[in-house]
Amino acid sequence: MYTTINEEGILNNYATEPQTYYAVYPSTEQQSRYAFQGAVATLLVTALVLFASGIS
Repeated sequence: MYTTINEEGILNNYATEPQTYYAVYPSTEQQSRYAFQGAVATLLVTALVLFASGIS
């Protein structure tokens, strides 16, 4: 941790910054998994909305 002291004696603590990196494009397997998760989430939300509207 990096610490400085100003003229009034107040400490300023700075967190260490993490090392940055570039994101990599997802593979075709990951893309299909994301599409499947999106479809399941869409079906779940649609079912919940229909169920809630059916009850009320």
